[in-house]
Amino acid sequence: MKMDSMIFDVDGTLWDATKIVAEAWTEIARREYDPQITITFGQLQQLFGKLLPDIAANLFPRESPERQMELIHICCEAEHQALLAAPKAPIFPGLEDTLKALSEKYKLFIVSNCQAGYIEVFLKCTGFSRYFQGHLCPGDTGRPKGDNILEIIRRHRLKSPVYIGDTEGDFLATRQAGIPFVHASYGYGRVETPEYVISQISDLTRIF
Repeated sequence: MKMDSMIFDVDGTLWDATKIVAEAWTEIARREYDPQITITFGQLQQLFGKLLPDIAANLFPRESPERQMELIHICCEAEHQALLAAPKAPIFPGLEDTLKALSEKYKLFIVSNCQAGYIEVFLKCTGFSRYFQGHLCPGDTGRPKGDNILEIIRRHRLKSPVYIGDTEGDFLATRQAGIPFVHASYGYGRVETPEYVISQISDLTRIF
């Protein structure tokens, strides 16, 4: 297919930060919510890709919506610090070589359903800012993924982008945006009818 750009999800697509995040969130949740709670990476794999209010409601159901959001923001701050302190960024194998090759042919962007600052943490941890020309998330705009994909397309005057993600939510966002979807099947979710499927990130250089 002829295209001019690629827009990427982060969690389950570019890296797997669930173990680090689960440990950071558990520490906060035990201190602020329930001393007996354990947040597992399996839980987070099911929750990543959802909007923060939905994640907060799932993890802290006994709290008011306001307190849920307060807790999730504390968790996110702890998560950022834990990721920045990690000795190695939890990227998927072959990511940098793939991004380098793709960036020589296409404009690359990131759109994720994350909090403000998370994409910046990913870029700082990996040193991959040079491969991407822009990024957006609900924490930046207050809008969901489909709207942010459309905003990236509008801002950068993209003519024929594709989106690479791993969950049904990612797929539905691309349907809203009217662009093809590449399913990263090594990630956290299943998708029934994607236009393309990759089993590892390096497959992108083979398909495109």
